[in-house]
Amino acid sequence: MGTEPQEQRTQKKSFYKEWVEPFLIAAVVALFIRQFIVEAFKIPSGSMIPTLTIGDHLLVNKFIYGPRIPFTDTRLFSWKEPRRGDIIVFKYPENEDKNFIKRIVGLPGDKIQITAGKLFIKDQPIPLRDMGPSPEGDHEGGFSGFTPRLMEEQLGDVSHRLQYLQEQTDKKFGPITVPQSSVFVMGDNRDNSQDSRVWGFVKFNKILGKALIIYWSWDGNDRWLRWERIGNLIK
Repeated sequence: MGTEPQEQRTQKKSFYKEWVEPFLIAAVVALFIRQFIVEAFKIPSGSMIPTLTIGDHLLVNKFIYGPRIPFTDTRLFSWKEPRRGDIIVFKYPENEDKNFIKRIVGLPGDKIQITAGKLFIKDQPIPLRDMGPSPEGDHEGGFSGFTPRLMEEQLGDVSHRLQYLQEQTDKKFGPITVPQSSVFVMGDNRDNSQDSRVWGFVKFNKILGKALIIYWSWDGNDRWLRWERIGNLIK
């Protein structure tokens, strides 16, 4: 049997170095980034209105709380602890094949209570300011005749907006104390969110990362692309 001509061997080696090798390196780098550093997520529901809305596409910082060993809930090391006010992506406690996004309200040891719609943490009322009618137009779940209200809440050093769809005088929850290595989460669309008030706490090791930035947003109806939301930092 004859040997392969030197020219053909050179061409194969050149093809591998020019095309296959860079592709493999790029794939490994992309997988590393997705697993340990940042990953894209899409908002499928209105539970985080007005902060996030349906059609927002996010980048989530997966490194901030510590990188995880692939295919496990074990972190290689702890970088930062979750903080009150962080918007996190986590494994849904009732079906870990699904990822949810909510805001951290309570930390380990916090006593959480809601009275007449007002949030109390460790028996202290969380500052809340009425900003008038909500421009979002999400009336789902609202009482007839009630105009959705936009509010500003101060969670520690995080100031954020939330939305009420219903009269709050009869809204109550708790008191309940957050256990160790867990957080209590709520949606910013307080009357249209399935969260810790319904299915309980989120364990630290089920948190996938912290929402970072909106890199793409479209509504699929009137304007399609929401230019004004692209590039907004999430807080």
